[in-house]
Amino acid sequence: MRLLVLIGVCSGLVAGASAQENSSLLAALPEFPAPAAAGQNPAIHPMPRVDWLYRVKRNIENSRQVAASCRIIFDGDSITDGWQSRGKKVWAQHFAKYDAVNFGLGGDRTENLLWRLTQGQAAGMNPKLIVLMIGINNTGGNSINKTVPNTAEQIAAGVGAVVAAYRKRCPNAVILLHGILPNGEKAGGSRAMVKRMNDLIAKHADGEKVIFLDFGDQLIQPDGTISREIMYDFLHLDEKGYQIWADAIQPLIDKYLEGKS
Repeated sequence: MRLLVLIGVCSGLVAGASAQENSSLLAALPEFPAPAAAGQNPAIHPMPRVDWLYRVKRNIENSRQVAASCRIIFDGDSITDGWQSRGKKVWAQHFAKYDAVNFGLGGDRTENLLWRLTQGQAAGMNPKLIVLMIGINNTGGNSINKTVPNTAEQIAAGVGAVVAAYRKRCPNAVILLHGILPNGEKAGGSRAMVKRMNDLIAKHADGEKVIFLDFGDQLIQPDGTISREIMYDFLHLDEKGYQIWADAIQPLIDKYLEGKS
């Protein structure tokens, strides 16, 4: 019963939880029960599924181990989360040496990222650079989470709220604000919506503490299509796509972390 109550509370506290930073909500999460014992049928062994909440908790706990040395924070949705899977090799080559932390979580919308920040994410951290890409999931709805598609203006406002939240928590960092990536195999479809969102998101940049970078055109072939070698499902990046991303931000890595002009 405790888990059911907790899940219900969490689904409605995106805004309310922000009233008290570092609330006890995550701390109150119970431990997962032990998995099925050897020889026992796991299909009949009662187990909860609150993956997202536990990943938030685990990410926050893991970040504490490198809080003092972390120089880059990445945050966003499944595309950022993918650095830990299809982008793992590129990450190791480019960012591991900076004790970079990846807070990205698949399926997240702007409001989910905001909630994570209210739970103590990034507390005590003083990175030089924050790489942020969020908003694509706000374009669709989810009946389970009771979300609906947002307009371009609403999404841009959500991104702006995330930028402001990170500015408050990590005032010394430069935020590298990415545009939402194009998706779909061929031109058309959602590409116009993506451009509209990015035009609005770019307005949150000031060129100094918040820098806007849209590298989406580098993912598109000359004929306007997107290759599966870059986006394996025309939405999420494959290793080649992560290499393009890493190359796109390397000049800013050099400038803010290596002191190269």
